[in-house]
Parts: sequence; structure tokens; C-alpha cells
Amino acid sequence: MRKAMAPLLVTILAVFSAQQLLTPVLAPLARELALTETQLGLVITISAATLTVASPMWGRAMRRMRLRTVLLSGLGLASAGLIGFAVAVTLGLEEVVPPPVTFALMIATRSLLFGLGLAALPVAALTVAGLVTTGEADRTRVTGLVGAAQGLSLVVGPAGGGVLAVASLLLPLYVSPVICLLLTVWVLVAVRREPARAPQGVEGPRPRLWDARLWPLFAIGFCVFLSLGLVQVILGFLIADRLHVDPQATAGGVGLALAVAGIVIVGVQGALVPALGWRALRLIRVGAPIAVAAFGLLAVAHSLWLITVAFGLLGVGLGLAMPGVAAAPGLLVGPEGQSSISGLVNAVIGSTFVVGPLLSTALYEITPVAPVLAAFVAATTAVALAWLSPAARHAKAAAEAVAAP
Repeated sequence: MRKAMAPLLVTILAVFSAQQLLTPVLAPLARELALTETQLGLVITISAATLTVASPMWGRAMRRMRLRTVLLSGLGLASAGLIGFAVAVTLGLEEVVPPPVTFALMIATRSLLFGLGLAALPVAALTVAGLVTTGEADRTRVTGLVGAAQGLSLVVGPAGGGVLAVASLLLPLYVSPVICLLLTVWVLVAVRREPARAPQGVEGPRPRLWDARLWPLFAIGFCVFLSLGLVQVILGFLIADRLHVDPQATAGGVGLALAVAGIVIVGVQGALVPALGWRALRLIRVGAPIAVAAFGLLAVAHSLWLITVAFGLLGVGLGLAMPGVAAAPGLLVGPEGQSSISGLVNAVIGSTFVVGPLLSTALYEITPVAPVLAAFVAATTAVALAWLSPAARHAKAAAEAVAAP
């Protein structure tokens, strides 16, 4: 079972890098296509909504299907979505189809198909992580590696997208589906038919979002990831409007800021979190306040280096908090509940990117600093819940009891 983690981590890294490859060019392409900030937010929001709805479904599928089957299904859908998105944008830029049709095709491909396929991958990774670990420290470490793979994608993806965008804004759109297709071939070879599937025994009551043991952890996770979603999608607009630079320079600036954040997240989740050996709730209690400070700095940053410093500080805070958010709920259920809880965790994370991009782009149209201030409030709320909620303290005690030998 532990051997299954290696191809899972590679898959997470490659697919999320393919997704992040598009990040530096989304804002410039939206303006080239005459789409508003809110329309771009809708593309990302509907994708996140698809991921949110599909995650519990993939969680249930992990109980019946082999890991290899789930991975190939997710990769096939993700590849189809990225191919369709590249075609839709190309047709829109060449004025073969009018802007409303381009927008509808972007929704169908990047939002629906890609979102459905992407949902399978973190659910599979979190399920296997829950099954191969035996205690809180081990669970947090392995979950941190999953997060580190996603964090590394913030380095590889935006940096690669920024470099490719220098040649053409369309080049990242063509490279990203190629990555997914090559990965599909690799999974066919690297993941054998026999890797373990989730337990097939009788499942107890399914975990629910409103379970008294779980809701504080889900609420904290929602706030932490919402804060990221509020600033990520408007970063391109923020750099363009604050620094008054052209689309290529905007893409390069976005790539730099997100690459720095990704490097820090990888270092924190891949090295610092395992070295510290802290419990999940402590990671949240230390990481969330650092994120609060990062958003405060971003609110007043009017140079690229200061924006980059703010995202580096954000990487420290999120790098600490995210493994705690991902690991804590799974500690409160047994092996038979890992696939279900993984689906719920991924659904909570996905739901923040339903609310975040749409809210942030709408707020940006009111005043550019508003999404950053909203992220500040969300991170502050996570801090308050982690320290003041009696239910969070009860969840901590329950996690300690489960982790005790």
C-alpha cells in the first residue's frame, strides 16, 4: 500500500503543475477575449463547484474501484478538459466564434470536464495516505507530502507558464494537456492492476460535514483555503493595475510571486512539518496567524518585490496550516471511513474556490484592495476558531485519543 504513494505524488505534482501552468496567462487572456474579471471568476468558480460535488462521489468510488482505475478515469477527463479549453480559447482569439460562445466553451471544458477529472486525484491521495499511516505524526507527515507535491506545482507550473508566455500567451494552453496525456501513459505503466483498493468491508455511518467532531476542523479548513482563493485569481489584475505593466510582464510577475510561495510551501510541508512533529491543530494555530500577517502586507504592497515577499510569507503560513487541515479529520475515523472523509475534505477545499474567485473578482471591481482585506478576515476567522471554539478543543482531544498507542 505504501508503494502506491509514490505514483500518487508524481500524479498530483504533474496534474496540478499542468493546471498552474495556465495561472499566469488567465488574466491577460481574459482581457484579450474581452471577458470581464467576473466572467473569469465564473470559469474558475464553476470548476471548483464541479470538484466540490464530484469529490464525495470519487470518495465512494474509491471503495469499489481499483486505484489505477480511479487515476486513469480522472486523468482522462482532465486531459479532455484541457484540450477543449485550448481549442476554445484559440477559436475565440481568432474570432472564429463570438465571445459568448467562447465563454460557454470555456465553462464546458475548463470548468466541468477538467474539474470532474481533477477531483479524483487528491481524493485518491488522501485516501491512501489515511490507509498507510497509523498515528497522527505519521498521518500529518504523509499528508504533508501530498501538500508538498501540490505546493511544488506552484513553483513548476507558474514559473513554466511565465517562461512559455514570453513566447506566446497560448503556449501554456497547449503544453498543459500534453503533460496530462503523457502522465496517463506513465500511470498505465507505473501503476499495476494489483495496487490496493480501499477496504471493502461493511462501512459504518458516513461522516457528515455537520458532525460535532468534524465541523470545527472543516470550518477552519474552509477559512484557510478561502483566504488563498480570494487572492490567487486576482493576482494578475493586482499586478497589472498596481504596477501598470503589459500582459507579458503581468504573467511574469504572477509566475514569480506564486513560484516563491510554492518554494516556501514545499520547504515547509516537505521538511519543516515532519521535523517539527507537531499535532494537526498546533500547525493550524501557528500557521494561520502568519497567513494573516501576509495578507496585511499584501494589502499595502505596491512593488513586485513586496508582493513577492507577501506571498513568500503566505507560503510559510499555509505550509504549516494546510497539512493540519488535511490530516485532522481523518484522525477521527477508522480505516473504513478514510475514503469518505477524504472526499469531504476535498469537497470543503473545493468549495472555497467556488466562493473565493467569484467573490474576489466581484470585490475587485468595487475596489482592488477589497479581496485582500476579505482574505485577511477569513484567515483571522480561522485563527479565532482554532483557539476559541470549544468544539475545536474537543476535536483535538479526540485526535489525541485516536493517536495514542
